Amino acid sequence: MRVFVTGASGFIGSAVVDELITAGHQVLGLARSDAAAASLRAAGADVHPGSLEDLASLRSGAAAADGVIHTAFIHDFSTFEANCETDRRAIEALGSALAGSGRPLVVTSGTGVARTPGRPATEDDAPNSPIPRVASEAAASAVAAQGVHVSVLRLPQVHDPLKQGLVSYLVETAREKGVSAYVGDGLNRWPAVHRLDAAHLYRLVLEQGAAGARYHAVAEEGVPLRDIAEVIGQRLNIPVVAKSAEEATEHFGWLAMFAAFDITASSQRTQDQLGWRPSGPGLIADLRQLR
Repeated sequence: MRVFVTGASGFIGSAVVDELITAGHQVLGLARSDAAAASLRAAGADVHPGSLEDLASLRSGAAAADGVIHTAFIHDFSTFEANCETDRRAIEALGSALAGSGRPLVVTSGTGVARTPGRPATEDDAPNSPIPRVASEAAASAVAAQGVHVSVLRLPQVHDPLKQGLVSYLVETAREKGVSAYVGDGLNRWPAVHRLDAAHLYRLVLEQGAAGARYHAVAEEGVPLRDIAEVIGQRLNIPVVAKSAEEATEHFGWLAMFAAFDITASSQRTQDQLGWRPSGPGLIADLRQLR
């Protein structure tokens, strides 16, 4: 299969590219810079110049492929809502090139869009969060209504020893403030998955995913924020402290809205349906290699 991958040179997308090529697929990777193009060629992928804002480039890339995996997202949280709207438009553009063809489109979302207090979110839970990222799933539903074979893959905190999703921002804040912090008792939890396990699931969803289905790339249903803060403190050799809800905004800045969330999620249905078996190191194990 010839697969168009957006975000192909990014943290997750580059692992997806390697996974696809190893499995025998051809990859056409979206690249917005010469450096991104060079890294894609080195990985064995073909290059498609363009960007998330260049909707014509997205449509032409999708039109030239047998399937699409959309991993790209602008991770600038100072303009988070605008970036979510950019993602909505990108998904709609990709879908317009695939409507009625039966060619699969895999769209990325986050487990945090489904808030289910008291239990882990499942694949059956519709997005219900105030987090603007729900726009991605709204766009997926819109293109599905136009006859696109679209599946949604929800990501938790995706990690390896070098990067750990939102946890990386906790690390940056700890370095800047000289303390590693959590909110309240720190027993709120975030789900997690190793980067390579997530990449493997993208391929399975591309190859086997059902139209209209949601899948969860969750290896650990919930890692307590206090445990995360403690290992960050150990690795950086700084104190670990609790912050009140009132103190959290000053300490964490924009991250405060996430730092107190308890957002556990399950992937049991995903594992049962696709045979996905995450096997990579856990989030704490990767953080123990932090430098």
